[in-house]
Amino acid sequence: MDNPAQLPILPPMTTDCDVIILGGGLNGPPLALALAQAGLSVTVIDALPQAIRADDAFDGRAYALALASQRLLAAVGVWPAVAAKAQPILGVRASDGRVGEGPSPFFLDFANGELEEGPMGFMLEDRHLRQAFLAAMGTTPGITQISGDTVVAQETGPGGITVTLASGRTLSARLLAGCDGRASGTARRAGISRSGWGYGQTALVCAIAHEKPHEGIAQQFFTPAGPLAILPLTGNRSAIVWSEREETARAIQALDDEGYLAALRERVGDYLGTLRLEGKRFTYPLNLTLANSFVAERVALVGDAAHGVHPIAGQGLNLGLRDVGALAEVVIEAQRIGEDIGALDVLERYQRWRRFDSTALALGMDTVNRLFSNDNPLLRAARDIGMGTVNAFPGLRRRFIREAAGLTGDLPKLLQGRAI
Repeated sequence: MDNPAQLPILPPMTTDCDVIILGGGLNGPPLALALAQAGLSVTVIDALPQAIRADDAFDGRAYALALASQRLLAAVGVWPAVAAKAQPILGVRASDGRVGEGPSPFFLDFANGELEEGPMGFMLEDRHLRQAFLAAMGTTPGITQISGDTVVAQETGPGGITVTLASGRTLSARLLAGCDGRASGTARRAGISRSGWGYGQTALVCAIAHEKPHEGIAQQFFTPAGPLAILPLTGNRSAIVWSEREETARAIQALDDEGYLAALRERVGDYLGTLRLEGKRFTYPLNLTLANSFVAERVALVGDAAHGVHPIAGQGLNLGLRDVGALAEVVIEAQRIGEDIGALDVLERYQRWRRFDSTALALGMDTVNRLFSNDNPLLRAARDIGMGTVNAFPGLRRRFIREAAGLTGDLPKLLQGRAI
């Protein structure tokens, strides 16, 4: 039998770049920018053609960016391109109630000025954010973009990982970052399993124009079927994220625009005056899905690939951007001291930083959804009293505001607005 000590040592593979990022949506681009700005070479692969991703037509989708997320966008140089198109969130009001009856007299009311750092967050349309990311990646040295192609295989080797594209092309890097969503092929090919469950709910997503101003106030209305968020956009417009039981959601989505708006008015009342639809209407099945590991050898999962959560507090993108900040910091600092950026012991630092926080928040949102998405009179009384109590105590209210703004916990430097 050969002595293992006498076996030849395979040389490290030659790589095409330092990091391959699979997914050019909302998490992949800021990760690419942060890494490239620190001197690493990055290739971003996205299945959609770039022309589709850069489309200027408003399709109704928008995102609630926590203040910490806005700081990350500023730190990677994207915020100046979108600042004028973002709507500051100047207040948040959450209330409980039934369809057609209006809100409960017990509510949470977070007003502008309670956070000394500025607005609690910003609403930003999907098209503006994607266009800004594409423009920034296009002018940043060290970033290569591949659009309209998909990864069909990945293989880890000595010192690197190789991906095979549907086009037949192969690329290798020291690290593969999976930013490819809840059904992450990166995770599946790495042998990472998932845990989770469905909610029996579907999100109806759209944007509306309305007669009366929203005053920058984000409204969260909890109904027995699920939460409904009315989120302020620029002008007299708002983004709607509306959770319903699956059968009800299918029936509402099948209505014509007038019928759809009538169902919406029945739930939100007339405080915004006359409503009309802006852009497309979407539906998304709601579920919780958590990767059982955020890392494997030469693989790190980011955003929905690591944790797909309920949209009840609009924290999905913000969680993903926390991942971006943490992974970028771990990788850049490892590179600077000469470590192998794809080694498992390096990537475990990222997992230790992010897994507990994101899992705890995901399960917390799951609990809130279960608590509020029912008509049990005892639970209704308990949650109304709870909201009234938080609203009555400035210290509790301030804690909730800082959590929502993303300003608590062990924040990566980018989410503090600092360079790595």
